[in-house]
Amino acid sequence: MPSVLFVCSANICRSPMAMAIFQSQVEQEPEIWLVESAGTWAPEGAPASVRSQMLLAERGLDLSNHRSRRVSREIIGSFDLVLTMEDGHKEALQIEFPDLAERIYLLSEMVGLKYNIADPMVGSDEDFRLTEHAITQILKDGYETIVQLASVNLSSAIE
Repeated sequence: MPSVLFVCSANICRSPMAMAIFQSQVEQEPEIWLVESAGTWAPEGAPASVRSQMLLAERGLDLSNHRSRRVSREIIGSFDLVLTMEDGHKEALQIEFPDLAERIYLLSEMVGLKYNIADPMVGSDEDFRLTEHAITQILKDGYETIVQLASVNLSSAIE
């Protein structure tokens, strides 16, 4: 089963949104996917932000059961692909887990670019919409790359 872990800072906004959006995309795949999220500095058990929940509810996606969690070796080691929202997340994870570095990418790298997805937590509702739009666009345009990378890492994990 291919698997993708989305990572942001607190695991209450960007990574849960990416998780829910990507999960809705892979539901069309014949193979079952494991899609989850975590945070580099996440408190344990916090719900997704109210604005994230409301924004995704407009798309028919439900984050009401989401609870934040911090990235650990146990969590990250069980995923074929790890996609971070910021370069700082990627660097921190690659330093902490050097043996897993080849699985860790910046989300924007899935479309051949390298930029951070802004954290809208202290911003306006429009900032949340811009963040959701940026994540959605990358997941749409980079879908084949994500599938390919998760499959490559899955294959190498089996060998």
